Amino acid sequence: MSLDELKNYELLKDYALKELGLDLFGVADLSKFKNELSVEVAEISGGMGAAISLAFKLSSAVLNSITDHPTRLYMHHYQIVNRYLDYSALRIGKFIERLGGNYIPIPASLFLGKTDKHSSHLSHRVAAYYAGLGWIGRNNLLVNPRYGAQIRLVTVLTDLPLKFDNPIPFGCGECRKCIEVCPAGALSENGYDFEKCFKLLDYFVGKYNVGQHICGVCVKVCTGKG
Repeated sequence: MSLDELKNYELLKDYALKELGLDLFGVADLSKFKNELSVEVAEISGGMGAAISLAFKLSSAVLNSITDHPTRLYMHHYQIVNRYLDYSALRIGKFIERLGGNYIPIPASLFLGKTDKHSSHLSHRVAAYYAGLGWIGRNNLLVNPRYGAQIRLVTVLTDLPLKFDNPIPFGCGECRKCIEVCPAGALSENGYDFEKCFKLLDYFVGKYNVGQHICGVCVKVCTGKG
């Protein structure tokens, strides 16, 4: 690791956590999961070797409003947090440019279509895993040791020299709360059933007028280890 890599890392981390008010910051080696990129992003990201993963902790009070389905309050909070993450990705990007690098902000929430090989331009949870922010839990979400799955993520690709973080081991242990509460029955010891989950989310959109394919039930119970 060079001094520039460490210096740039510390400058960006300090800016993300102290100036932007984000809760988690990590940097992944993009070569570990470059096959996760959409064709569009892969075509323009040549020479970029780092993926900065940023996280914002969701409101516990808002999550507590969820019972066995999403609420409109949760939908609004979810959307506003995504917008703030997109804004933060732009701010981090401008900082990167001042340091002499280039950047590509990957939208916090952009669904390309469930029939596409990639449902988004990049899997934020995979980037966050390689950036050391947590592990992929039984709920198929990124689970952070402190915050559980109660976070939203965004990713910024860059060619700026940066220190890389390392993945951390699976840490769900004996906890199976997400499996127990999943209203779709989409979570089990055998993994995640996308079709079951998406079918119920379709129902939620119409039934509860939430306007977006969200649930939040398993997010509410996944609180991490404090």
